[in-house]
Amino acid sequence: MKIHEYQAKAILARYGVPVPRGEVAFNATEAGEIARRLGGGVVVVKAQIHAGGRGKGGGVKLAQSSEEAEARARAMIGMRLVTHQTGPEGRVVLRVLIEEGLKVERELYLSIVIDRASGKPVIMASAAGGMDIEEVAAHTPEKIVRAYIEPGVGVVPFQSRRIGFAIGLSGAQTNKLVKLVGFLYDAFVQTDASMVEINPLVVTGDGQLLALDAKVNFDDNALYRHQDVRDLRDLGEEDPLEIEASKFSLNYIHLDGNIGCMVNGAGLAMATMDIIKLAGGEPANFLDVGGGASAEQIKNAFRILMSDKNVQAVLINIFGGILRCDVLAQGVIGAVRELGVPVPIVIRMEGTNVDEGTRLLRESGMNFTTADSMGEAATKVVQLAR
Repeated sequence: MKIHEYQAKAILARYGVPVPRGEVAFNATEAGEIARRLGGGVVVVKAQIHAGGRGKGGGVKLAQSSEEAEARARAMIGMRLVTHQTGPEGRVVLRVLIEEGLKVERELYLSIVIDRASGKPVIMASAAGGMDIEEVAAHTPEKIVRAYIEPGVGVVPFQSRRIGFAIGLSGAQTNKLVKLVGFLYDAFVQTDASMVEINPLVVTGDGQLLALDAKVNFDDNALYRHQDVRDLRDLGEEDPLEIEASKFSLNYIHLDGNIGCMVNGAGLAMATMDIIKLAGGEPANFLDVGGGASAEQIKNAFRILMSDKNVQAVLINIFGGILRCDVLAQGVIGAVRELGVPVPIVIRMEGTNVDEGTRLLRESGMNFTTADSMGEAATKVVQLAR
């Protein structure tokens, strides 16, 4: 789960991470009032959407006075902000963060994420702050410093000191970084975050370290432990089909292709998307109905698939274990009859009751295309989608 910048900063501040003074505004009048409370001088007006690259898209503006802050907010709230992470459709800005202006000497990068290869959290830092970290990793990977955290031990101060010196901080600033990293790790662990990122972490004119921007993502599987975090969810920033799928315990992620995928199991979903691309097609989604899906869930999955107007064909790739192949076939037949699915459907099944499932499909009188292997299924669905 993602949250807005102002929400992320509030959480980090609760754990001791220093952040600039600021408040969120939902209209221009509130923005002007907040700017006056901050002293009436230079403030920054920042659009709040779940995407990076806001500054390049016009979503971050300086204002020299409270009147200018109000005018900036009026122009920004309601605009459709397009960045490299939103896609061409962009996101509508519904709120802005009004934050005190700072004299910035340096911009750094700092984050804690899960490194799945090592099975540990890793601190990542770079002197190239304020830039997309993906660009830094691609072109100047030597500028990224890493320190792996033993979960049973936590952050050891020498790790933070090594990072501080590696990114060019002075001794006094490195001491501040040691404390900041400790606070950041506390927030990471205690909120069950999957990522905390400060980009940029700035060094101010008087030598202070502050989180000028912040991004926090949370592990969905741990949200039951954090009602306060769940309350921060902004459904307006999420894909409507993904929200709808979550109501039926379906795992759905919208993609840009034209071949709908229905599978049971995340690993099978990844393999199915890969083999579609290998066959020259593009998957339109990741849709995992789970191991114990019922015929009703299959129907709901079809309804969600067909809500995407880009879908030109559907590939159903099921390994029948807990979800038996005959139950899948019944669900598919019922869904197509009820919903009138207008696109070709390719079905590849293997496992429990596969013969019965195949018989049901064959005797349904519907124009299903079957396949015996994943490769055959991918080839057929790509051809039909064209």
